[in-house]
Amino acid sequence: MSEPCDTLTPNTEQVWDWLSVLTDPEIPVVTLKEMGILRAIQIQPDRVVVTITPTYSGCPAMSQIEDDIRTTLAAHGHRAEIITRLAPAWSTDWMDAVTHRKLREYGIAPPTGLAPISTHATVRVTHWQAQASVPCPLCGSDQTTETSYFGSTACKALYKCLSCLEPFDYFKPH
Repeated sequence: MSEPCDTLTPNTEQVWDWLSVLTDPEIPVVTLKEMGILRAIQIQPDRVVVTITPTYSGCPAMSQIEDDIRTTLAAHGHRAEIITRLAPAWSTDWMDAVTHRKLREYGIAPPTGLAPISTHATVRVTHWQAQASVPCPLCGSDQTTETSYFGSTACKALYKCLSCLEPFDYFKPH
């Protein structure tokens, strides 16, 4: 039996509740809200306006995220307008300690204190300079090494633990 549609004008808190269960299509253990992708909700007379910010511009999961938001709001009897806002750019600072724990338990190392450094002023090549080690989310060892700057998605790097020898994704800070 399906839930009845709520065709009355919702309040912002209701919409946050409805959308707070939507998970990241690429990391199903964290919600869009926990990731900081859901940025704002505005209630209009004829629609609900939801502002989202991708973790990376060009993130392939954004169309699925938009579909999930539209489907959720439609199930409650409301039309969605999705605004993708690129500024301010998404930041790993928008994730809290609970989200970091969930990533680690899922096998993804959460972001640590890395900072971008420019290595060539005219070409503007940016690399990441480690200010802290990237601990293995599987065994906890800090004896890890980056094997590829790009992991399973553009927002992650591929690392290998030198203790347990397991590969793992590391969520790049930015």
